Amino acid sequence: MPSESRCWETLQALRSSDKGRLCYHRDWLLRGEDVLEECVSTPQLSSYAGWVVDHVLPHTQENLSPSETSTSSRSTSGLDRPSFVPKPPIRSLAFSPGTAAAPDGTKGKRESQHTEPMLLQSARGIKVEGCIRMYELVHRMKGTEGLRLWQEEQERKVRALSEMASEQLKRFDERKELKHHKEFQDLREMMEKSSREALGQQEKLKAEHRHRAKILNLKLWEAEQQRLKQVEQERLRREEGQVRLRSLYALQEELLHLNQQLDSVGQHRDLKGDLLALRSRGNQLCGLISGIIRTTSENGFPTAEDQAVAERALQEMRDLLTDARACEDKRRQEEEEAQVKRQESQMQQGPEVRKECPAPSQGPGGNRSEDLQVKVQDSTMQWYQQLQEASRQCVLAFEGLTSSKDSQVKKIKMDLQKAATIPVSQISTIAGSKLKEIFDKIHNLLSGKPVQSGGRSVSVTLNPQGLDFVQYKLAEKFVKQGEEEVASHHEAAFPIAVVASGIWELHPRVGDLILAHLHKNCPYSVPFYPAFREGMALEDYQRMLGYQVKDSKVEQQDNFLKRMSGMMRLYAAIIQLRWPYGTRQEVHPHGLNHGWRWLAQILNMEPLSDVTATLLFDFLEVCGNALMKQYQAQFWKMMLLIKEDYFPRIEAITSSGQMGSFIRLKQFLEKCLQRKEIPVPKGFLTSSFWRS
Repeated sequence: MPSESRCWETLQALRSSDKGRLCYHRDWLLRGEDVLEECVSTPQLSSYAGWVVDHVLPHTQENLSPSETSTSSRSTSGLDRPSFVPKPPIRSLAFSPGTAAAPDGTKGKRESQHTEPMLLQSARGIKVEGCIRMYELVHRMKGTEGLRLWQEEQERKVRALSEMASEQLKRFDERKELKHHKEFQDLREMMEKSSREALGQQEKLKAEHRHRAKILNLKLWEAEQQRLKQVEQERLRREEGQVRLRSLYALQEELLHLNQQLDSVGQHRDLKGDLLALRSRGNQLCGLISGIIRTTSENGFPTAEDQAVAERALQEMRDLLTDARACEDKRRQEEEEAQVKRQESQMQQGPEVRKECPAPSQGPGGNRSEDLQVKVQDSTMQWYQQLQEASRQCVLAFEGLTSSKDSQVKKIKMDLQKAATIPVSQISTIAGSKLKEIFDKIHNLLSGKPVQSGGRSVSVTLNPQGLDFVQYKLAEKFVKQGEEEVASHHEAAFPIAVVASGIWELHPRVGDLILAHLHKNCPYSVPFYPAFREGMALEDYQRMLGYQVKDSKVEQQDNFLKRMSGMMRLYAAIIQLRWPYGTRQEVHPHGLNHGWRWLAQILNMEPLSDVTATLLFDFLEVCGNALMKQYQAQFWKMMLLIKEDYFPRIEAITSSGQMGSFIRLKQFLEKCLQRKEIPVPKGFLTSSFWRS
């Protein structure tokens, strides 16, 4: 059978080819695209194929024929190859290309002969494959059972571990709870112990507090009783003080009335020494009472001693009035007798004999009469009244501007007031160029030129009454600066004064208004001592003296003297300074001759306690150097006169509590007389100032 062996070899070769390795199944047509994926992947045997070959096939060959054994051996040899692929089942071979139906019967017979061994081979492969699948199933079942047993074992272990962990957690929670309970018990015991100690301490503190409160209440009761007693004493003292103060005011009013009557005695006649002495003493008594009232207004209420002094002064004033009237009656009687004698003599001699009038007393540089004047000279008084009248006329001139209800007019008034007052407030000792700018701004405003103020252009031509209003407010502001700024900073007098002097020279009416405001606020700059008139209220009289009265309360003496000092220093600086950029051809509008006149007149008047010494010191400290250079020997004679004649008069009327200003003036003058020089005042504007 050589031909059959060749056929088997051919079939074996075909099966070993690439196409022979392909598996054809009837269900491929139903599987679709998954078949292609299986064809692309490399064929693999089951992991149990080797075990089947070693253990199952030997037992199968024992029951096969020799031909089958040889075929199986060949098959086994094929299985040992790494590329072994299980043979497809017999049904697959039926559809292979080699098994297609032949056209003739001969070829069908040949193929049927060759198909018989293939059928045997396919039956054995199917059996092997069935065994493999059965083994896989058994093995899978065993694995599944083992896995299930292993899972149950693991679940038991997990349950055991979980139960053990739960028990351990319970034991841990129990220990933790026990620990917390123990700590809570310890804390509660400690808190109870602390509470018992605190209660004991609190009871102890309460007992001490009750004891201290009892003592404190006793002390408070005693203090309240003491306070009530003091309040009652203070009330009684105030009532007594009010009674004494009213009595003191009544005594002052009566004293001023008596002094007025004393002044009216022999008013139209030339007074002799006795009447002048009585009037001088009357003025001293008035000053004494005024000093007592000022002191009591500062310290509270007058004492019984003050009232006794005032009563003695009133009694002395009454005696003075009685003596003055007696002197007047005696003089009238003497005049009548002299008139009778002259008539008799004229009848005897015939023609009248004209007698010369006695020469007036000389000024401070020559011989002085023993008694000083009380009132200002008539010419000075007339000058003072003219300035006040000019000030009143100026106020009347711009009354329509100030009383207008029109908002536009009010705005113009406010702008003009700011333009006039703000530059004066900006005057300082910084530099001369700054002063020149301020001076030019004020001069342009007074000249009718527009100036910038508050970001707007302002001019006096905006209203017909604008110039009068600006002149008045400007003069008022200059004096106000002396009253406030110079009073606090003495060096500020010179820059303010030099600007005021320059404006005065170019605008004389402003200078007159400056003097009017200065005389009104500080009558001692005239010099003028206002007299108390019958029917005048006491507050009005104090305002005439220069005091500020608000709500029936007079300002303190220190503040009053400070304001008077500032205005006097400003006046003393104005009379000696001139604007450096002006023309030197004209004389000073109010120069040193007015300062010499003021000094001579105030020395011819009775001094006032605390006021005269203060103003003399301020005037000489600021203007003394200029007067010394101007009048030289006459000035030193004036200083000697003050030292030898005027100092004793000031000291005689000055109380022990008001000696500070007198001592300061005395030391200043003695030092100047010793050195024969009055020092240049501090803050005086030098030539270097104007170059800055």
